[in-house]
Amino acid sequence: MGDGTNHRGLRFRRAQRLSGSLAFQAVFDARCRKNVGPLVFHALPNELAFNRLGLSVGRRVGSAVVRGRVKRLLREAFRLEQLSGPQGYDMVIVVRPHALAGLDDYRRMVAEGKAQVDREWRRRQRRAERAE
Repeated sequence: MGDGTNHRGLRFRRAQRLSGSLAFQAVFDARCRKNVGPLVFHALPNELAFNRLGLSVGRRVGSAVVRGRVKRLLREAFRLEQLSGPQGYDMVIVVRPHALAGLDDYRRMVAEGKAQVDREWRRRQRRAERAE
């Protein structure tokens, strides 16, 4: 967060974006959903060494300017938090209406959402292994 480290080398590349309705639908169909404040994290493990991000910001969140600002802040938070926490998930963040937060708040929410999603998938994996 405000840790003073240099984040200039971190990029949010095209490969880290989740795009297309089929990719979004696959994540929603996995039924792994975690709420962190006004953000709802949906996730599905991928076979990659990094996370991919998709955003869903509806009109109820605000005007086009507000929605664009929220998306930019979330992409920046995701970029800054990309090396911390669990890796290997496709995530769709659905934004509920809320008062605009600062970058540090969104970073905290993204980090917490990633951790919660990882815990849920690990729990599901343990349960599946026990059932075998």
